[in-house]
Amino acid sequence: MDITVKENTAFYNIRQEPFKIYGVFFDEGCFRRLPKTVAESVSGSVAHLACNTAGGRVRFRTDSPYVSVSAKMWAVGKMAHFPLTGSAGFDIYSDNGEGEVFEGTFIPPWDIEGGYEARVDLGERRSRDITVNFPLYSGVNEVSIGIDKDCGISAAADRYRFDKPIVFYGSSITQGGVASRPGNAYTAITSRRLCCDHINLGFSGSARGESEIAEYIAGLDMKAFVYDYDHNAPNADHLAATHKPMFDRIREKNPDLPIVMMSTTTMDKIIKERDRRREIILDTYNSALAAGDKNVYFIDGSEIFKTDDGSTVEGCHPTDGGFLHMADALTPVLKKILGI
Repeated sequence: MDITVKENTAFYNIRQEPFKIYGVFFDEGCFRRLPKTVAESVSGSVAHLACNTAGGRVRFRTDSPYVSVSAKMWAVGKMAHFPLTGSAGFDIYSDNGEGEVFEGTFIPPWDIEGGYEARVDLGERRSRDITVNFPLYSGVNEVSIGIDKDCGISAAADRYRFDKPIVFYGSSITQGGVASRPGNAYTAITSRRLCCDHINLGFSGSARGESEIAEYIAGLDMKAFVYDYDHNAPNADHLAATHKPMFDRIREKNPDLPIVMMSTTTMDKIIKERDRRREIILDTYNSALAAGDKNVYFIDGSEIFKTDDGSTVEGCHPTDGGFLHMADALTPVLKKILGI
């Protein structure tokens, strides 16, 4: 498969019109998911991971028969259990008004260092709305989109149903580890099905429900909030000390916000105190119901995976099939909440 950039390609910086960027923002030389001051107030690891671009997207419209990506990257995630196409690659979807369709992956070379260039062929020349998803576990400084120099480029249609995003907070699983490509993270699958914008605040190994992150999330203008960070709590006592306070702070500032609580999908032989953690989350949920809260929902992660169906790589991080199962569990709940 030839993925090299063609000679007649014209490149455009995505931080200029007509491109529109979602899920990340540019600041101090790189794309981020959290403001630097907020990330640093939470922890050093969150300060680093906040510059991973999980959930980042750029949208535009073109009639080019191919799209190229040229990216400069300050960090490249390479892990034995994680496809490089997911940790460091971009992927692309097209939309002719009937929903996004996967077109291909901008495949990074194994010896990637400092960024890369790649191309995806789209077939015949015709106008399409395009979404390019950013890498899940890498840091990105610059992105340029390349198209045939004889073709046009313009703003994509405003396809998202709502002017507010769904916000996800959680562990490495929320961040997208270890999907084979960015569009296969459960957050991306779910949001694509719903035609909703989203913000991915998954922080690998570092989502501990800190008061600083709870305060930041409480201040976001969002359509719904989903959190499932219990795997990253150091122990059940920590989860008990943070889970309800996080809910209470977000609910205090957002009295009508739909809030979905998920317990971990991780196998019980991998995570300690799994049943107790689930009960802690259920306690938060039941306490809210008892207080008359009619906009809170619970999804039991232990019911999502089967131990023998290939849902995980090692009993913890989902395969693409595992992420599909997670999206299957979450999608109908959010459809009901959002009236879709």
